[in-house]
Amino acid sequence: MTDLPPPPTLWQQRDFLWLWGGQSVSLLGSQIGGTALQFVAILTLGASPVQLGWLTVADALPVLICGLLAGVWVDRLRRRPLLIAANLGRGLLLLTIPAAALLGVLGMGQLYWVAALVSLLGLFFDLAWPAYLPALVRPEQLVEGNSKLSISDSVAEIGGPGIGGLLVQLFSPPLALLADAASFFVSSLSLAAIRTPEPPPPPRDLSQHPVTELMADVAEGLAVAFGQPVLRALLLSAATQSITNGIIGTLYALYMVGTLGISPLAVGLIVGVGGVSALGGAFLAGPVTRRYGIGRALIGSRLVGVVFNSLMVLAFGPHALVLAFLVLSQAADATWTIYAITETSLQQSITPNRLLGRLHASIRFLTALLLPVGGLLGGYLGQTIGSRAAIGIGLLIGGAATLWLIFSPLRGMRGMGDRRVGIEDRGTS
Repeated sequence: MTDLPPPPTLWQQRDFLWLWGGQSVSLLGSQIGGTALQFVAILTLGASPVQLGWLTVADALPVLICGLLAGVWVDRLRRRPLLIAANLGRGLLLLTIPAAALLGVLGMGQLYWVAALVSLLGLFFDLAWPAYLPALVRPEQLVEGNSKLSISDSVAEIGGPGIGGLLVQLFSPPLALLADAASFFVSSLSLAAIRTPEPPPPPRDLSQHPVTELMADVAEGLAVAFGQPVLRALLLSAATQSITNGIIGTLYALYMVGTLGISPLAVGLIVGVGGVSALGGAFLAGPVTRRYGIGRALIGSRLVGVVFNSLMVLAFGPHALVLAFLVLSQAADATWTIYAITETSLQQSITPNRLLGRLHASIRFLTALLLPVGGLLGGYLGQTIGSRAAIGIGLLIGGAATLWLIFSPLRGMRGMGDRRVGIEDRGTS
């Protein structure tokens, strides 16, 4: 009996390369645009701190208001047309800013609306692409596929803000947004070139009232997220970690500059170490999961990340030693990338495709809800006990988030194909 030829790698799968290439361009453009949009508000319109705060609110509100409903529509529609439409919409919205600036009619009100609508379309895109990827690759290739997409994200995070700043300096903040808009159009063309047929969405139960059907779909997504033991552990761990992220995100700059006396330039360079480390983690995710199994990779990467991150609150002594501790703390970002890639791949592997949009929407909604809770808690703790102690409490909460994983069926999981933890697909809702 002759051996079958080995399956093609993702480098040989044309349609995945189109997805990867388009996503890479879009991610870079988004990093450029995120920098440029802030400068439009600050340099072009002279925004006050309060106005900048409202701009942040406009960007965050769509997830809280529409997050769960967006997951329903992602599961009701074909994902590729939705991805293309979301990118085209974001590109057209961003074009309105340089157009209004050239006409002399640009104001903060327009920035609020553009930020909110771009965030809303981005929510649909971010929920749709993890649900679309399993239609292009086999289950055993999910880690590799997510790793490649994560590499693009890390590269964009490293280079995008600098490119955005350069474009702002060479041209103007509104014109720099043209690069972001163009990236969305290029990504749409790349997605349009994909030829792999996508499975049709499940038929809807037209006997129900539309509102009743909508609520039933939302409830089904929440039931999957909270009802399946592995997915529940991942969700609760992410929610707990979101509180930690809110605490540290609120106090990190204050702690670095105010408590440790680190210069803003040094802060930027230290954070850049995290971006480089995250890029390394994208390359390591596949080998780590193959070597240790899914469960150990998830639990181990989180524990190692917590241990290294704790070095930031242990940064005492001479200035050089403080910098060394901070750099080592950022170097642990590779572990968070390994975790994120493995987590997404596992969710894609054990969840029926028709539920993936609602699953990720449930996670996004809960983490977005708890992030500001962590931010407010961090502000209160920082004011009462100091930023170092407050960040330490945040890290303890992050360590506790790992307990959800340890005391779950994840401990015994080896590979993505472990159907013992899969969800039985009972058809349409």
